[in-house]
Amino acid sequence: MERTGFEPFGEQLVSATDTQPRSRASKILLRVGTGLFWSLVAGIVLARAAFFEPGVYDGFSRVASLAKCLIF
Repeated sequence: MERTGFEPFGEQLVSATDTQPRSRASKILLRVGTGLFWSLVAGIVLARAAFFEPGVYDGFSRVASLAKCLIF
């Protein structure tokens, strides 16, 4: 048993030369999926930047200080 051919638990590793070549449809689907993922990431980041309100957590700090005064 070659040490490089098996992982520590005895499963055989698949080498890069054993893999089948990707089809054209698979490459296109990979590019479309990657593009869709990164466009959603960019859209979420831009939406958060556009609708960011700095004072949105001021109400929470007032409630937290009130709870602290009531407990202590």
